[in-house]
Amino acid sequence: MTTEQQEALLSIALFAAFADGNKADAEREEIRRIADSLSSESNAPNLPRLYQDVLLKRTGVDAAVQKLSDPSHRQLAYEMAVCVCDADGQQTDAERSFLADLRLQLALSPAQTQAFDAQAAALAEVDLPDTALPVPSPVMAALPSTANDAELDRSILNHALVNGALELLPQSWASMAIIPLQVKMVYGIGKAHGVTLDQGHIKEFIAAAGVGLTSQYLEQFGRKLLGGLLGKLAGKTIGKVGSAGTGMAFSFATTYALGQLAKRYYAGGRVMNTALLRETYQGLLEPAKKMQTEYLPQIQQKAATLDAGQVMAMVRGR
Repeated sequence: MTTEQQEALLSIALFAAFADGNKADAEREEIRRIADSLSSESNAPNLPRLYQDVLLKRTGVDAAVQKLSDPSHRQLAYEMAVCVCDADGQQTDAERSFLADLRLQLALSPAQTQAFDAQAAALAEVDLPDTALPVPSPVMAALPSTANDAELDRSILNHALVNGALELLPQSWASMAIIPLQVKMVYGIGKAHGVTLDQGHIKEFIAAAGVGLTSQYLEQFGRKLLGGLLGKLAGKTIGKVGSAGTGMAFSFATTYALGQLAKRYYAGGRVMNTALLRETYQGLLEPAKKMQTEYLPQIQQKAATLDAGQVMAMVRGR
């Protein structure tokens, strides 16, 4: 894949990130930071420039689409855009309109995108057993605490290993499961401390820690794309399980640090304010990044055995 094609794909992903027009300043800043950090990769396109071009509307979706002549790259562009739009849950009307227009510009028929749309929608919706019915957010039911530090640590580590493995898979659907699995992890930690949470509260907690939902997907896709993991040719996925450096430190460390933060937060009675949450999370993140080397064999082993059915079962709680 050429640098021009990479730029086109990343531009479309950025357009998708801003499609709803409701990104908070903190999320915009996180997306800008990711553009800066990815540009440090060897042979990376000028992502800060792309970010500014998209944000200031100096370019358009049509210009990016024109650079993608290969049908497989056009399919990939659409899949990436769907995943970014689904990052924070259900699509807004503006995002649905954006995706419909993008599909037309990419000359993709509904039949070509129907299966992926259904898979993405299923992965974006997390099943939490105690919140199956509509409930106000946040929900905090008083239950007896059953917290066991050793069991929670094992659960956090397992979620981190799985999410690290997902980043090593070349399929575009793989990254879709990372945030839902983080949601389920935080839900389990809260429940162990006697608190039943709904998705709204959990996503607010994740955002308060400084972990952007949309920006997570953008970083995962950017790392995969620049690492040569994304792309299809003649119906066959290009690339095998990724190298140790491609994105894995991000998702493993983010998930592990987030789990440890949630354990402290709910064990301490939920008294941390936003500033303390972010400071504590950043303090947990650096040690978590160093852990990835230690756990590399387990991450690669999981990546070699994961398939879409297994991932769907984990997200849907079956």
